[in-house]
Amino acid sequence: MKTHESILDYNITTLSKTECISTILRWLENIEKHKYFICANPHSLELARNDSDFSAAIENADLVTPDGVGIVIASKILGGNIYDRITGSDVFIGLSNVLNKKRKYSYFFLGSTEKTLEKIKDRMKVVFPNIKIAGTYSPPFKEDFSKEDNSFMIEAINNAKPDVLWVGMTAPKQEKWIYHNKDKLNVSFIGAVGAAFDYFAGTKKRAPVWLQHLGLEWLPRLMLEPWRLWKRNFVSSPMFLGHVLIAMFKQVKSKS
Repeated sequence: MKTHESILDYNITTLSKTECISTILRWLENIEKHKYFICANPHSLELARNDSDFSAAIENADLVTPDGVGIVIASKILGGNIYDRITGSDVFIGLSNVLNKKRKYSYFFLGSTEKTLEKIKDRMKVVFPNIKIAGTYSPPFKEDFSKEDNSFMIEAINNAKPDVLWVGMTAPKQEKWIYHNKDKLNVSFIGAVGAAFDYFAGTKKRAPVWLQHLGLEWLPRLMLEPWRLWKRNFVSSPMFLGHVLIAMFKQVKSKS
């Protein structure tokens, strides 16, 4: 059974959220190493056009989920089978629900601030008490990590021996960090989940479910952080749609 489809030459999963969680669980149960997942949205695919490292990180990911209504729309335009968004928060919560029942897995949280990480640890004890917190680390807030920074993070993670590493930095920083360092990490599964750290900690609120279902989760975020998100919504999204339409015309032409 085909489990992915090509959106602008990137393999995006066609699996449901439940099937994605089952896939990750299988990796964990088989004690596979260095498996990683990322979320794709129109902005990230447009950024990857001019960032070879980011492009490679997406291409080599073991699971790429359609995070963004634009990906769902692109699939429809191209005659694909992606019907729903699957966000980093969806995967984090979904997998945690399953692993909490297993009572034998551990997490390491890399990213965000010490304050947010403390809130995550406190909430994990309440919501998912059977998942051990092997460790947390708030990396330096800088554009590029030094070799010493990376060595420290890798050593901290490996010494903690987690089953799952959650990375909550901004894209594409988190994806590129995982891509370049995954083979040095002694973990089975790594997830780039970005804003999921803040949502779970409660430092930021997700849009209401009804807005999520309408594909408008981006709207409240844009209103709250217009200086950070205007380019994503008013530059990257239209460019992405343009590239999708070009791909559609090429697709139609090749069949005629």
